[in-house]
Amino acid sequence: MSTVSDAQEPRGLEIPSGILDVDPEELRRLGHWVVDRTIEHITTLNDRPAISVMDYVDLDTALGGPLPIDGAPIDEGLTLLADVALENQQHGDHPRYFARVPGPSSYAAILGEWLATGMQGIASSWGGGSGTATIELVVLEWLREALGLAQGSEGVLLSGGSMANTTALITARAHVGDGVIYLSDQTHSSIKRGILAMGQHPDLVRVLPTGDDFRLAPETLRAALVADLTAGLVPRIVVATAGTTNTGAIDDLPGIAGVCREFGLWFHVDGAYGGPAALVEDRNGIYGLELADSFVLDPHKWLFQPYDVACLFVAVPGALYKTFAMHPEYLADAQGGPVDFHNRSLELTRRSRAAKLWLTLRTYGVRTLADAIQRGIALAEYAESEVANHPSLELVTPAQLGVVTFAGLGVSPEGHSRATAALTANGFAAVTCTQLHGRTVVRLCTINPRTSTTDISQTVSDIADALSTEALNP
Repeated sequence: MSTVSDAQEPRGLEIPSGILDVDPEELRRLGHWVVDRTIEHITTLNDRPAISVMDYVDLDTALGGPLPIDGAPIDEGLTLLADVALENQQHGDHPRYFARVPGPSSYAAILGEWLATGMQGIASSWGGGSGTATIELVVLEWLREALGLAQGSEGVLLSGGSMANTTALITARAHVGDGVIYLSDQTHSSIKRGILAMGQHPDLVRVLPTGDDFRLAPETLRAALVADLTAGLVPRIVVATAGTTNTGAIDDLPGIAGVCREFGLWFHVDGAYGGPAALVEDRNGIYGLELADSFVLDPHKWLFQPYDVACLFVAVPGALYKTFAMHPEYLADAQGGPVDFHNRSLELTRRSRAAKLWLTLRTYGVRTLADAIQRGIALAEYAESEVANHPSLELVTPAQLGVVTFAGLGVSPEGHSRATAALTANGFAAVTCTQLHGRTVVRLCTINPRTSTTDISQTVSDIADALSTEALNP
């Protein structure tokens, strides 16, 4: 029998153990380059386009090529990343990025993200990351308290609103059983996609109409419930919205919650966009969150975090665990602490999304963050006044939670799309259109605290000019 000493040495042990290592001073030099390049990005955004797009062929020529076999100098790769790959995207942190939902990052969040990434932060099991699990529990409790959610709510950090809302609804269905799920025509499109992806039959999804204010009314919900019960169906879950993407509208959360309690339904609130506005002292009209069975908000929108992070809260203790827990033999030595976050969602490997959020809350405090949020709301109100001052523009929905919509008089739907596309293409600002009950409108979302009133005035003026041209040349 052969022994270790006379056995052939395993192939590969002749390769140096530090094959991927770099000299510490070289790593420090490269790290400083990354810091400087990031600071340059942040401080020069105002002078650069809000969106940059290159042709795929040109991008592939710069970034692609043959499979790297022997590698190339990292300085060249970093430069290509910064100047080509990361430059050609929507810059959600740009002060004149008003399309969709901006994503302005704070300096504390960026630093927290860097540190967690550099130290390979993981938050899956207690044994695998007790410190990272603790800061996740801490930030969830801080936000629960600040938002006024139900005592005892349990949470988990996920990648974004899509995954957080879908995770909430999987949990809800596991808790209350199969049946009809109710949405509104202003519910974010990703929620219906998630509902169908989790196996819900399309015939058991109700999309209810909103009123002229684009809010879901309790009476509309009640009528739909009665109709389904009369038809022998079983209502189970209702989704309301605290700050719709289209207009910033807030559904009648207390009224809808009352209907849900009356009929014994799970009440889910999607606050992915607007939820943080409830951190302001007057709550900006967001009342009733303490009545939600589950609630979602996205800190990478209005809590100034780098992509990606969303918060899901569930008021029913243990519901997340009962839905997602698993106990494989290979994790036996890592489980068993106060929480194993891989038992609160479908994610097993989970990076520490809490690090940046914890550092942000600790550095600024809720009061400063609330002030930054309130500035975004005031900017939309300022934009509304600028729209009112243009005789060629018509206000469609007033400023609500940082969103305002308007239209050009005498301009076709296609004309609106062309005008916003032209403005975005010239680089000054990123704007977009949306549909409100079949009408095409221009929509501005103004939540970046770095945005100035001059940015708003010039953007509205440029849109007005572009729409006036469309009106003259339909």
